[in-house]
Amino acid sequence: MNSVKEQITIGSAFSLSGVGLHSGAKTTVRVTPATAGSGRYFVRLDLPEKPIIPAQVGAVQQTVLSTELGCGTAKVRTVEHLLASLVATGVDNARIEIDGGEVPLLDGSAKPWMEAILRAGMVNTSEKKPAFVVNEPIWVREKDSFVAAIPAPQTCFSYGIDFKEVPIGNQWHSWTPATENFAQTIAPARTFVLTRQIEQLRQAGMIKGGSLDNALVCDEQDWLNPPLRFANEPARHKLLDLVGDLSLLGTIPQAHFFAYKASHKLHVQLARKLEAVMG
Repeated sequence: MNSVKEQITIGSAFSLSGVGLHSGAKTTVRVTPATAGSGRYFVRLDLPEKPIIPAQVGAVQQTVLSTELGCGTAKVRTVEHLLASLVATGVDNARIEIDGGEVPLLDGSAKPWMEAILRAGMVNTSEKKPAFVVNEPIWVREKDSFVAAIPAPQTCFSYGIDFKEVPIGNQWHSWTPATENFAQTIAPARTFVLTRQIEQLRQAGMIKGGSLDNALVCDEQDWLNPPLRFANEPARHKLLDLVGDLSLLGTIPQAHFFAYKASHKLHVQLARKLEAVMG
């Protein structure tokens, strides 16, 4: 731990509605200011007693193609794009009200969330937040996939992916928060799916809300719904997911986060290791 900064919440409430990627159900999310020290947390307005689900590593329930948080029987899924937007804008405290079990996918990226947060504005609070520095390499791996936190003079992220599909192939992207705008370089990157996966996923009861309007779709030779927003949009989107999953630490520590062919599962495993070090 070294320097301290003031905690931040949003300046005013905002709402966005849309369809969930996996459930296919329409939900409305309302993000409102929250008191210092309360963190980022979800409230299931549609359930009795309106249970609170903290956006914390300990609340992760499952990580299959999205990150799901839960507290008791209350759950909320596909939280990563909204949470990435909040942590990237420095919002430490936010009450996130939702009337269903899945955050809407919107256009498949974090761009609509970022635009809404920036319109709402940010407000400093008097309470301080600690900043943590990674001093020793920490990593998790599974076969040839891995994600690591490496000591670095400033926080940065590097993400690599490798697919047999020609339009994706081997891609990399790096992002340094101090010098590159998240809203412009990372947030617009949309989620993507491979045509060879679609039928299997649907039979498993997933991606019910997926469409050519909210996800990039790729077969072995072409994108079915071009144009892309970036030449390496899939790699940028995986980096976006990593930021969202690491937001569950509350504060993302200073490190170079380096991932290759990773997943929500590995992201969260690294977050758990980091949480143990951060205390």
